Amino acid sequence: MSLTVAYFALATGIVVWLVLVTKLRAKPWETSVATAEGTGFESRSPKRIGLWIFLAVVTSLFCLFLSAYYMRMGQHAGHGMPTGGPGDWAAIRDPSILWFNTVLLIFSSIAMQSAKAAVCRGQADQTRVRLFAAGLLTLGFLIGQWIAWREIRYSELFSPLNPAVAFFYVLTAVHALHLLGGLVVWARTLARSLRKDVELIDVRLSVELTSVYWHYLLLVWLGLFAVLLST
Repeated sequence: MSLTVAYFALATGIVVWLVLVTKLRAKPWETSVATAEGTGFESRSPKRIGLWIFLAVVTSLFCLFLSAYYMRMGQHAGHGMPTGGPGDWAAIRDPSILWFNTVLLIFSSIAMQSAKAAVCRGQADQTRVRLFAAGLLTLGFLIGQWIAWREIRYSELFSPLNPAVAFFYVLTAVHALHLLGGLVVWARTLARSLRKDVELIDVRLSVELTSVYWHYLLLVWLGLFAVLLST
């Protein structure tokens, strides 16, 4: 039953993410953002407001995942209805590469913040270089996560009936999906910054919002990583 709930939660998270991304990419917003920037109300642009609403929803989603995680652990520890049987919770050893992945994501967030500072100073070349570095480091993080998934898959404690394994994959996969979505926006922003017919000021808002999203996902990962290590 716990595996069914975990996989259903993952599917729900994917659907919610796709719906919200579709809404945030609505074409009419582009005109509104341009108007807001021209009148000095950039901080109230629909894209900025939409991002914060999106982050609030994602925060709720991860809180639900973590609540389910602790509830399932509580059952195993005898604080809830006993589950029993051969498929009960068996703690897994977190792959050591997760530490390296965490360092990569931290440096990715630093690079994204540096790109934001560069675009505010009007440094086009530095903005492009730092944006590229942030994306490259994030790709490295995702590759490292894939290696961690394979390590868990071939560990002696792996079992599709083990709730600890299911939750490890669900928590890390949902986080990775949000990073992949961020990389789509990152790629579009980087491509726009490379175009000769686009001024740097035109990509400033995108760089700023992308940096906020990166910092947010770093904080989420640090929280998830701490939970995985402590349990």
